[in-house]
Amino acid sequence: MNNTTIEYADFAEYDRRQRAIERHLLVAFAGGLTVGLIGILFAGNGPGWVGQIYDPYAYLALSLAVGASASGFAWALVTTFLAAVSALVGTMAAGALHGRDILEIVGSDAAGLNWTLVLLVGLGLLAYATRRDDGWGDLAAGAVGAALIADVVDRATPGFIESEQSFWPGPAMAIGLLSLVLVLALRRNTRGRLRALALSVVFSGTFAACLAAFVAGWFPLAV
Repeated sequence: MNNTTIEYADFAEYDRRQRAIERHLLVAFAGGLTVGLIGILFAGNGPGWVGQIYDPYAYLALSLAVGASASGFAWALVTTFLAAVSALVGTMAAGALHGRDILEIVGSDAAGLNWTLVLLVGLGLLAYATRRDDGWGDLAAGAVGAALIADVVDRATPGFIESEQSFWPGPAMAIGLLSLVLVLALRRNTRGRLRALALSVVFSGTFAACLAAFVAGWFPLAV
């Protein structure tokens, strides 16, 4: 009798996990489509700062949420990829209805599309890694914050690759502060938060310095 009870409890727990994974897959897919459709349908129909914040940060937030809530590393990879692809499909479908070039929406060419997918999936995997309570979790949280801050620096600094004059100061400061809050929220203790913040500063500062050197021509790349 006891063995039967234990086996039933194990089966019930396994069934609950499987159902949770199925729901997570569906939510990731539906969330990706929703984010993609909203982004393209409302592009240019509201205040400029709304579009600057929504694209790309709504997509990045989607990847972070999906990755952080996955039940395992493999599922984080699968669901984040699913969310990213569905978001891109929704964006391209809505853009096509508006008569916009598909590749122009998501990147200059196929390489731009691939890079977008890699970035979104990679950010989701980092979000999953932040669930660890050790130094690797701190490192992942710091990398997440650095990725967001580096993008803000790139868009807010005149002369950089993705520079947008109107992105500073409002949208840039809002996203920068939210990035710092996110880093703090991803860690569970003061020591981890301080280490993650320090790593974010180091990573984003290194990226900004390298980007400035590249823009200045110190590190020419042969194409």
